Amino acid sequence: MYLLFKTSHRRCAIAAALALLAWLAALPAAAGELPRARSVPGGVAVVELGPALVAPRASVDGVPVLVSGRPGGWVAVVGIPLEAAPGALYLDVRGEDAPPRRLEVAVAPVRYAEQRLRVAPGKVDLSPEDLARHERERLRSAEVIATWSAREPATLRMLQPVPGRRSGSFGLRRVFNEQPRKPHSGMDIAAPTGTPVVAAAAGRVIDTGDYFFNGNTVWLDHGSGLLSMYCHLSAIDVRPGEEVAAGARIGAVGASGRVTGPHLHWSVMLNRTMVDPALFLADAGRAR
Repeated sequence: MYLLFKTSHRRCAIAAALALLAWLAALPAAAGELPRARSVPGGVAVVELGPALVAPRASVDGVPVLVSGRPGGWVAVVGIPLEAAPGALYLDVRGEDAPPRRLEVAVAPVRYAEQRLRVAPGKVDLSPEDLARHERERLRSAEVIATWSAREPATLRMLQPVPGRRSGSFGLRRVFNEQPRKPHSGMDIAAPTGTPVVAAAAGRVIDTGDYFFNGNTVWLDHGSGLLSMYCHLSAIDVRPGEEVAAGARIGAVGASGRVTGPHLHWSVMLNRTMVDPALFLADAGRAR
């Protein structure tokens, strides 16, 4: 009788485990909405990692990558650097109960437009004092960019931080006063000075300040290496360490820093690389 009970109990346990696995497999791959995938330099690759009870860890060149989902299916959301060459990048994945693996992510070529701008000469050919300031700010920015918090973003879709016309798209090859500079690493939105700027998603303020090129700037950490930056503000209404909700006011549009007129420069970053903010908007499927 005891043997019969023990065998029956084991069968029930096996059946329960199989039912649990079936339930886990039926769960959606991601807990929140994902950005639009566009596997090009400056874009976002969404890589299926498969089911696992515990979220696997992923990285590119040693830099942690955001992993989203549930036990039924995990995905890596990978930011592709603007300077990446077409071809492939490699995603290293480590699971709790699985051997390490390396996944190849194809990177397609892309051609971005060119924009020519006229600004004050001192914003292009820097004085020794301004150059020294910029170098100090560059080091500070590198520390901010390396921010990694363990929490997963509630969603990977964002609000446009300010209403207005998109006056400068991501990836533009910019020429200031006939001198080529780095491609545009964000989205410019034209709006009158003083127009409220809101948080594109819930997050924590990790830096504010007045930068030589970016002017008055706010950085938000949304979790797992997803950051956003808001530049050229006329006012900053938040402080480092403050938690803000999606849509909460964080500042106002201005013309501080290197600009040709009032607008918001908005950048989004994944795994320490700037990516196209349009991919995170609800209307991202529309051509701009």
